[in-house]
Amino acid sequence: MKGQRSVVLAVVLVLLALAPGAHAQLAVSVNDNKVVLVNGTVKTVPNGPPDTITVIDLGARPPKVVAEVAAGGSVVGPPLSVALTPDEGLALVTVNQKIDPADPSKQTADNRLLVIDLKTSPPAVIATLETGRAPAGVSINRQGTLALVANREEGSVSVFTIQGQTVTPAGKVTVGDAKSGTSHVAIAPNGKLALVTRDGDDRISVLSIDGTRVEYTKRDVYAGLRPYPIDIAASGAFAAVANIGKANGDIDTLSLIDLRGAQPRVVDTVSIGAQSPEGAKVSPDGSLVAVVAQDGSNRPKESPYYHDNGKLVLFRVTGVSLARIAEAPIGHWSQGVAFSADGRTIVIGNMVEKDLWVFEWNGSTLRDTGQRIKVDGGSAAIRTADR
Repeated sequence: MKGQRSVVLAVVLVLLALAPGAHAQLAVSVNDNKVVLVNGTVKTVPNGPPDTITVIDLGARPPKVVAEVAAGGSVVGPPLSVALTPDEGLALVTVNQKIDPADPSKQTADNRLLVIDLKTSPPAVIATLETGRAPAGVSINRQGTLALVANREEGSVSVFTIQGQTVTPAGKVTVGDAKSGTSHVAIAPNGKLALVTRDGDDRISVLSIDGTRVEYTKRDVYAGLRPYPIDIAASGAFAAVANIGKANGDIDTLSLIDLRGAQPRVVDTVSIGAQSPEGAKVSPDGSLVAVVAQDGSNRPKESPYYHDNGKLVLFRVTGVSLARIAEAPIGHWSQGVAFSADGRTIVIGNMVEKDLWVFEWNGSTLRDTGQRIKVDGGSAAIRTADR
C-alpha cells in the first residue's frame, strides 16, 4: 500500500510539473517616477522617489509580482528599454533621461545601461555601463551572448557582449546623425541581422552581425512615418514595426517586413485604427501582433483628438498580410505590451494609472480579465525573454 501511495505521489508531482503555468516565466516592468502627466503635459516630479523595476511571473494564473526593487529607467523612447537573457538570469535596462542637476524641474539625456541580476533575491543592479547619449531600445540575441542598444540622441547603436553575468562594452555602430532618432533595435533569431528604427528620418536601418562584429549595411527600409517599436518573429520570417506618425491626430499604421528574401522589404502596411502606437510585440507563435496605441489618452482633455482611454489592438499575421481582428480599451499614456509563453496572457503597462492590465486571448476573443497589477511608478516598458 505504501508503495502504491509513493507511485501515486510521484505521478501527481510529474503532472504538476508539466501543468501549464507550473514554471515561472518572468516579465520585467520598468517604472518611471521622474515624470507625471498633467492634462496632456509631461511634468518633472521634484524630489521624486526612485524609479523601480517590477518582476512578474507570467507563468502563474493569474500573473503575480515576485519582486520589486529600485533601479533607473525612463519613459522616453519606445517601451522596449528592457531586455532579458534567454535563461532569465539578467535584465538589461537603459536609462534615457535623468533629472537635470542644473535645473531639477527638467530632464536631460542620460547614458547608462543597468545590468540586473534576476536570480538573486531580491534582484540587484550588479553593473552600470556607459552607452551613447539617451539610450532607448535594447535587445539581446537568442544565443544570450550579445546585446544592442539604440542611442536615441546620437544616431548610433552600442554593442555589448554577454558571458555569464558579465556584460562588456564592445564598440559602437553609427547609422545616422543625432537627429535620426535611433529608437529601437531588434535582433533576428539567427543572430546575424538586426533592424534599427529611426523615427527622426522615417527609416529602418539594416545591420549585419558576425560574432561581435556589427556593421551598418547601408541598406534602409521605409515602412511609414516615424517607425518606432519593432519586433521580429521567433521564426525569423518577418518583423512588425509600428509607425508612430507626427502626433497630429491622424490614424497611424503597422507594417510587416518580410525577412525571408535576399533583403528585408516591406510587404504590407495597415491602419491601426488609433493614434500613436507606442508599443508592439509579436506573439510567441508568430500568429499575432499586439499594438498599444495611446490614441489621444495622453493629450489635454480639451484637444479634439483626446480620448479617455488608449487601445490594445490585435492583428492576425497570414503570410505577408496583416488584418486587425480585436481591440480593447486600456488606460492612459499606455506603453509596453508582453505575451506569456503560451500566447494566452497579454499584459500592458499604463503610465498614468501606474499599473499593468491583464488580458486573455483564447484564439478568437480578447478579454479584459479585470486584474490590475500595481507597480511603483508609471510602467514605461515591459519585456519577457526572447527565445
